[in-house]
Amino acid sequence: MNLSVGIVGLPNVGKSTLFNALLKKQQAYVANFPFATIEPNIGVVPVPDERLKKLAEVVKISESLSSFPPEVPATCEFLDIAGLIKGASRGEGLGNKFLSHIREVDAICHVVRAFSDPDIIKQGVSDPKTDFEVVETELKLADLETLEKQKDPGSTPIQDEIKRWSVVLKLKEALQKGVSAKDVELSEEEAKIAKQLSLLTSKPILVVLNVDEGDLSKSDEIEGKFANELTLNNDQVIAICAKTESELADLGGDEQKEYLKGLGVEKSGLERLIKKAFATLGLITFLTGGEKEARAWTIKAGINAQEASGVIHTDFIKNFIKADVCDFEKFVEAPGWKNAREKGYVRSEGRDYIMKDGDVVEFKIGA
Repeated sequence: MNLSVGIVGLPNVGKSTLFNALLKKQQAYVANFPFATIEPNIGVVPVPDERLKKLAEVVKISESLSSFPPEVPATCEFLDIAGLIKGASRGEGLGNKFLSHIREVDAICHVVRAFSDPDIIKQGVSDPKTDFEVVETELKLADLETLEKQKDPGSTPIQDEIKRWSVVLKLKEALQKGVSAKDVELSEEEAKIAKQLSLLTSKPILVVLNVDEGDLSKSDEIEGKFANELTLNNDQVIAICAKTESELADLGGDEQKEYLKGLGVEKSGLERLIKKAFATLGLITFLTGGEKEARAWTIKAGINAQEASGVIHTDFIKNFIKADVCDFEKFVEAPGWKNAREKGYVRSEGRDYIMKDGDVVEFKIGA
């Protein structure tokens, strides 16, 4: 499955700089004035996963290959969506166009300015909390407009229409009170109806605090404070210095580690951002390893083996027989499928087996 994250925020908060760092090349046009981004830039970014390298090494040894199989990581699609301003829901700036782009993504990544560079124009920007609330308000207003367009079924006897209208009214009442759609308590049936409305505030969110480089060593403290202010989960907030990430993108692996060590941090902000995006969306990865490739596949946490097989090919679902599963650590220890089977590390699981993050899997599929 593809994971897509829309990067949003007020003008000149560092969205395009962050996007460029994610892609490790200057794809987005960065300029020091509002609306430098007009069409959304799109980039597919590999999800960092140290297990893939080990998996490729194990496959090379266990399969007696002359070279390592290609590593194919899971990916995350990022959309650099142009800066919103107050009034975007009414078409101010370039608002309506960009709101339509946000509607297409799985999650929204708010970038808010927490750095102090006086040379960057601060148009419409005040403080991180207020800036976040401005964008959230515009998304809520856009959702209210969507709900206003829904038709009252009147006295129709069609139960589905009555239920749908009930959900519309419930969501409208909440949004009028400033409550996001995702925070409205809905039954399972109501949630399915709400999903069809494609409301912007129903999407999971991440907040990137674009901080000064000197603040990175205390990022945990900064993230915790901001999460508390906005009643968000700590996993939804991440402190990043977009400028530093852009500079890191030009360095090799070892140089990056040394640079980060000098800043008092272990992992790059981008790596942490992608991992938090996975956590926020409830995603995990399973692994497959063979002569052709060592690969990570993205699935929703909680799905079973039969459903997971469909991520590789949709035909696998109807022709599923079983899944041979091995814990990643045991697979490396063995090493490889043959040795893992001989040591009793491989489990034969049926269609209802609930997949776990890092499972190494070999699906058995019928004709």
